Amino acid sequence: MAGSGEHEQWMELAIAEAKKAARLGEVPVGAVIIKEGKVIGRGRNLKETFNDPTAHAEIVAIRQAAEHEGSWRILNATMYVTLEPCPMCAGAIVMARIPELVIGARDPKTGAVGSLMDIARDERLNHRVSVVTGVLEEECAFLLEDFFRKLRAR
Repeated sequence: MAGSGEHEQWMELAIAEAKKAARLGEVPVGAVIIKEGKVIGRGRNLKETFNDPTAHAEIVAIRQAAEHEGSWRILNATMYVTLEPCPMCAGAIVMARIPELVIGARDPKTGAVGSLMDIARDERLNHRVSVVTGVLEEECAFLLEDFFRKLRAR
């Protein structure tokens, strides 16, 4: 498990992905998957760009990491995501066997890693994820608040 300084370093990369999403007019959520000190997957929300309801940052990053690994199992890796994953993404993280998840901001409306439910740590499932929350939380939350404030102003 990485230390908090290392978590912040990798979360900055996820934040950079979220900012790229915002420039595309997408909800600013970003994700990166790190293994052995290297990025093996990165993603940003692309739902509007691709008209694809599954094109969440986490899913995009998981697909890239799986391709990199040559396997659907993404073992010995950590996912960093700027916003608490929804049920679909939390399920995908579990199914990909990602062992560790680091979250920036909580999502009280759709979050499925502790807010509404906790898919990632559900003992009934065959894989559970170690979770760290609140890494660069204020910066991650501000990206979303600023995006929606500007959207409402239009």
